[in-house]
Amino acid sequence: MRTGNRVIGIALSSVVFGMIGLSFAAVPLYRLFCAVTGYGGTPQIGKEAAPGATRQLITVRFNANTNPNLLWQFDPVQEEIRLPLGDEHLAFYTARNEATAPVTGVALYNVTPDKAGKYFHKTACFCFNQQTLDPGEQKQFPLSFWVDPEIAKDPNTAEIHTITLSYTFFRTLEDAEKSGALAQAGPHAGPSQRPAP
Repeated sequence: MRTGNRVIGIALSSVVFGMIGLSFAAVPLYRLFCAVTGYGGTPQIGKEAAPGATRQLITVRFNANTNPNLLWQFDPVQEEIRLPLGDEHLAFYTARNEATAPVTGVALYNVTPDKAGKYFHKTACFCFNQQTLDPGEQKQFPLSFWVDPEIAKDPNTAEIHTITLSYTFFRTLEDAEKSGALAQAGPHAGPSQRPAP
């Protein structure tokens, strides 16, 4: 009887620890899935070289948002760029800390329309990296990207002539915890992650 209870206890403990492990792995695995498939407007990120410019042009618009709990002024340097499909381009965002103390934030991003995500390739990006700004400090964040010419050949995306790339800066959980704002903070990315809505 005791041996049976011990086996059941070990089995249940294994299930509990396994579930805890899966909960910590869920966000990174979801991020990986989105990056690989372009699901939910997630651009492709990697070192793959742009294939070279074609004659077809596409407009990329840039959008910037900040979570209300992050006292930063965050803006794209350029509102939009018209570029040839397959040609790599560089764009910039700027952020300025309006708070009276150093603040750390992290940027999340997406592409609209969602179905364009798998054709939007970022080769260098500031997303998912913690950025700390001192009071009044301003930084510029570069972004290198290209749009796959296959977007014009795919019947599901051939009508797309404009893509919007949106970044949103959030406070990290660690920073929000230090400032006492964790209870009011929105979705985050960082070592202790909650998925974005």
